[in-house]
Amino acid sequence: MKLSTYNTQKQKVHEIELPLQFQEAYRPDLIRRAVHALQSAARQAYGASAEAGFRHSSRVSKRRRNYRGCYGFGISRVNRKILSRRGTRMFWVGAFSPQTVGGRRSHPPKQIKFMEKQINQKENQKAIRSAMSATVNKEVIKQRGHSLPVEYPFVIDASFENVAKTKEFEDLLEKLGFAVELERSLVKKIRAGLATMRGRKYKRRKGILVVVSGDCPLVKAAQNIPGVDIVVARDLNVELLAPGALAGRVTLWSEKALETIKKDNLFA
Repeated sequence: MKLSTYNTQKQKVHEIELPLQFQEAYRPDLIRRAVHALQSAARQAYGASAEAGFRHSSRVSKRRRNYRGCYGFGISRVNRKILSRRGTRMFWVGAFSPQTVGGRRSHPPKQIKFMEKQINQKENQKAIRSAMSATVNKEVIKQRGHSLPVEYPFVIDASFENVAKTKEFEDLLEKLGFAVELERSLVKKIRAGLATMRGRKYKRRKGILVVVSGDCPLVKAAQNIPGVDIVVARDLNVELLAPGALAGRVTLWSEKALETIKKDNLFA
């Protein structure tokens, strides 16, 4: 498959043959599995303390001849603690058990539970190739909700990586026909529920992904634009190409990045 190559003035320079990785069949099921495996690996383990609900100072014995015990008093065998006493007469209240005040939780989250999902290395590479091929499929990208210029998909020439100013990069994207897409990425929504207390207060739409060959001035220039991500070709993963396990993210490939993928045979 050949794509047109444009320079920073949106002038067609030549055509380039895409690497073999872009010929992979579109597999949304495999992409979804790979994204979920990646997200589960980043999950931070959490759980209740092993002593939660068991920190009371005294525990009632159930033995027959223990005078402080509640054996033989005709009461249910719920775990109890001594609330008060008068002589040898004890007054107990329920404790420790899940249904009692100050008791433990019935089934708390356990830190030792293994939540990470596994995926074979070859399957993961195949999922990345499938997500790469979806970035040049106009129909899949439109289904994801992106606003595209008429000429898309296309490749940007090597001079694209030398852009050093954020404003210059924004103007370049508008010149290439992504003005509507940049406005779409500006929308910031406040989440509902407890997520606002857990570092996930805002939700923003994912916009353009820029793939470059290596460390270049553009990496720093593109970091501060809402919704826009920039990544080196060698560091590509399926979550960047398919955020939320939905493939078809609008992606700008630099000519040098495609050469790197072809030369080093990445993700093959």
